[in-house]
Amino acid sequence: MTRERADGRVAGVVPARGHTTGRMRAAIRRGLVVALVGVAALAGAGCAAQAEPAAPATGPVPPELVGDWKGRIEVPGSPLDIGITLTTDGGTFDLPAQGLADLPLADLRTGGGTFAAALPDVPGGARFDGTVTGDTISGDFTQGGQKLPFALERGTLAPPARPQEPRPPFPYRSEDVTYPADGFDLAGTLTTPEGPGPFTAVVMITGSGPQDRDEALAGHKPFLVIADSLTRAGYAVLRVDDRGVGGSGGDYAAGRYDDMAADVLAGVSYLAGRPEIDPARIGLFGHSEGGYLAPLAAERAAGAVAFVIMMAGPAVDGEAILARQNELLLAQAGVPQTEIDAQVAYVRQLAQLLRTGDEEGARELTRTRLTEQLASLPEDQRPPAEQVDAQIEASFVEYRRLVPYDPAPALSALSVPVLAFYGGADVQVPADQSEPVLTELLADNPDATVRTLPGLNHLMQPSATGAPAEYATIETTVAPEVLDLVTGWLRERF
Repeated sequence: MTRERADGRVAGVVPARGHTTGRMRAAIRRGLVVALVGVAALAGAGCAAQAEPAAPATGPVPPELVGDWKGRIEVPGSPLDIGITLTTDGGTFDLPAQGLADLPLADLRTGGGTFAAALPDVPGGARFDGTVTGDTISGDFTQGGQKLPFALERGTLAPPARPQEPRPPFPYRSEDVTYPADGFDLAGTLTTPEGPGPFTAVVMITGSGPQDRDEALAGHKPFLVIADSLTRAGYAVLRVDDRGVGGSGGDYAAGRYDDMAADVLAGVSYLAGRPEIDPARIGLFGHSEGGYLAPLAAERAAGAVAFVIMMAGPAVDGEAILARQNELLLAQAGVPQTEIDAQVAYVRQLAQLLRTGDEEGARELTRTRLTEQLASLPEDQRPPAEQVDAQIEASFVEYRRLVPYDPAPALSALSVPVLAFYGGADVQVPADQSEPVLTELLADNPDATVRTLPGLNHLMQPSATGAPAEYATIETTVAPEVLDLVTGWLRERF
């Protein structure tokens, strides 16, 4: 089941069975935007009922239960490793495989050899009911009508293996920096090779949704891994918290693409003033929606950008991307073709309303669509109206800027060296949709490289299906061939 996280991600606990949107929940992750409102809104709002407001704990947790517990929920065929930390007056829940950490426990009952707790941020009435026997706790985990056994023992749950994540000490300099944007400061990390320079520099641009400087999601930190690889290869890298995220000021929700491109160029300007950076060799690296922003910023930079690298950057407009995402993700979830066609028709109608500036009409259409879909659920599994409304508003932050945007003018105007690559298994920005279009748009650019890398997903991980649900389960953060491609391409030119 799912909950909408404050950072815009949607997280799952137990895979749902027997309902279209339920099968989609684990698939919804941040990237560009996955599965437009209808599916995504249902996933974000919770296709099953949101848990009732949890009662407070019945009393302090006994001292013998305080501490870390680890174990698993026995989901058939795919058991989930979990961790629970109990304090004297509460507790939290972790599920590393799905990128979940510190979900609060409520309605905590631990007296008389019993253990019971609810997960109030997870819909479907998710809760644990068990008994304590010495240093073990076992019983049933219930969510959305499913009941599965769980067992815990003393100990700390090991984090998911992330062998690529760099650890200090680093063979380069790393500095937290701030610099001015449009009325606020942006914050990030600048890594530079040892030595005086001047160095070629790269400004990293995240995908959609409010993201931190590492582009952290699903337990991975792709931008940290890429920045480490580039800096070890001799390049300076600036990775930045999005406006309104982490140490950065500003309001993420208020920004449109023009504003976000200006944020990128503020980073370029900051680097150009650093003595160890060559101002003539500053380029941009955009992932997913960042692949929209990098060419747009370069077009408006009047020669300040020396190169552009696009990782899963769309070459078609937002409507086309969202329609194809819905088709692929719903088909992957086993949804009947008639339902897929209805969802795509909804996407097209919504896009037309947004393109003409009729946001109220778009909201009303979305509300009607959600009401129709929710009507198929048992009443006790429907999210409250205020949760649906909140999800609609959160979705519109992304869609009002994404849907009308056509990247073709900015891409056609690129005269600097360009490297663009796609994952052959990507279902968020499908390679077969964007690669041929981008190749044509860059036909007049004398130094443009466009490639599709087989078997890689939207994060450039080796993937069996490309499904976003796999992101957290894959140990590799970024495929080594991607790191080699980027550093090799840069070395040939800068």
